[in-house]
Amino acid sequence: MRGLAPAGRAQSPVPSGECKGRATPEGAGPSYQSLRTRVKRRGRCDGAPIRRREGCSGSAASLALWLLHRLTRHRTTGKFPGFPNLGVGFAPVIRTIPMSAQQFVVQGGHKLSGRIRPSGNKNAALPIVAASLLCEEPVHLENVPRIRDVETLVQLVQSIGAHAEWTGRNSLTIHATSVRATELDPALCRKIRASILLAGPLLARCGEIRLPPPGGDVIGRRRVDTHFLALQQLGATFSFEDAFVLRAAKLRGADVFLDEPSVTATENALAAAVAADGTTVLRNAASEPHVQDLAKFLVAMGASIEGIGTNTITIHGGLPLHGCTYAIGPDHIEVGSFIGLAAVTRSEITIEKAGVEHLRSTLMGFERLGVVCRIEGEDLVIPGQQDMVIRSDLGGAVPKLEDQPWPAFPADTMSIALVTATQCEGVIVIHEKMFESRLFFVDKLIGMGARIVLCDPHRAVVVGPSKLHSGRVESPDIRAGMAMLLAALCAEGESIIDNVGQIERGYERIDERLRALGAKVERVEDRRSK
Repeated sequence: MRGLAPAGRAQSPVPSGECKGRATPEGAGPSYQSLRTRVKRRGRCDGAPIRRREGCSGSAASLALWLLHRLTRHRTTGKFPGFPNLGVGFAPVIRTIPMSAQQFVVQGGHKLSGRIRPSGNKNAALPIVAASLLCEEPVHLENVPRIRDVETLVQLVQSIGAHAEWTGRNSLTIHATSVRATELDPALCRKIRASILLAGPLLARCGEIRLPPPGGDVIGRRRVDTHFLALQQLGATFSFEDAFVLRAAKLRGADVFLDEPSVTATENALAAAVAADGTTVLRNAASEPHVQDLAKFLVAMGASIEGIGTNTITIHGGLPLHGCTYAIGPDHIEVGSFIGLAAVTRSEITIEKAGVEHLRSTLMGFERLGVVCRIEGEDLVIPGQQDMVIRSDLGGAVPKLEDQPWPAFPADTMSIALVTATQCEGVIVIHEKMFESRLFFVDKLIGMGARIVLCDPHRAVVVGPSKLHSGRVESPDIRAGMAMLLAALCAEGESIIDNVGQIERGYERIDERLRALGAKVERVEDRRSK
């Protein structure tokens, strides 16, 4: 259950010149600390000199961080560019699925203007689609984002016997008259992390599920223990072979304390508790807007849930569930992305129906960067001409922007905030607490002219403003990909963004919507594939 499973020690001595670091429990190769120690001592790795690489400052700490970056990005293959023997002996469980061979060609440095509406919340649509399997009647969903992750989950739902049909651009009908919980397609499951959201609903509906390991962004370790610990407390048995196997003859309500406020674990527990006999209390539960959206959807199906939006949720289970029509709320992460877009291009943009009730922490975080927004009814306006001066802490101390569980600043907005900070005047520490690999895309920003010091896998110091220049970059994950698109839009000249399929896993028709604001973004076939 750790993402990567050690395949045992190598049977032969490690060849000369190979890094001999001890493997971490997750099987990610030599430990960061051992690499850091060797590089600091000699600037060499067991006799092999380490050359300076793109994105490294040349210091020992930067070289060690670069090594950790390569280990993380290439951990799914067991081999790492530049170090052919490093990492041998580890069997990957989760693999990255190649994205479409398309690119964005971006002409940066242009002002934007106009109105844009956020899509439905991706992270609400995914658990709601999964929870639609709880009843046998049709469920009609509106404002569903038509993005790759959602479409993959819809394919999974169809593959187990449910009828799922797009009845409009963003309208989806699911009718799960009967489902087969033991026939989940491993290839589809590996495409998205959201496949794990089927655990709770299918366990409740069928009494068992055999779930292949999920995929998703490689932004650090993303443990799944909390899901199974919660479901076990509701009466399920759990085992792991080549897949996660859950069985429950009968789910029963319980007082469940989650060992971390995991969003998807809370959602799985919610779905299972709705079908369990008796009352369930979820403590230390996640309370993000998408968790609230799922809870409201379950209520629309006939469930009884108290404490929505808090960290203690009470579910009175066992009530009959029925079909319903439900509209998914706006994506607050996309709203944060559009705030960053307006700021870095110094453009006035109005975000329509922005879900302002969920934006307090987001607006507070951007205000720390000197970006002030104005609420007008259901809309959010970002003025075009702002000083954008980072606000120092008392006494002139360097401020810090950090993510935390809701209702604090969202982790998925950190990449956007970091790019925004490069265009603001002053110094700020960006502290990404939740994912140890999310900040590694900053080497691409440094290559474009940003002044950033990556202190460690979780912290970066940004000094702004920096004049960014065009370049060719890649989308490493959904949020970093969108952040790189923002950087390209404010940089002078033509930039090329590869692997745009990553961005499209989370942002619907983003190039079309940006062009409507005046952005010069063109989608082309990947020239490297010709």
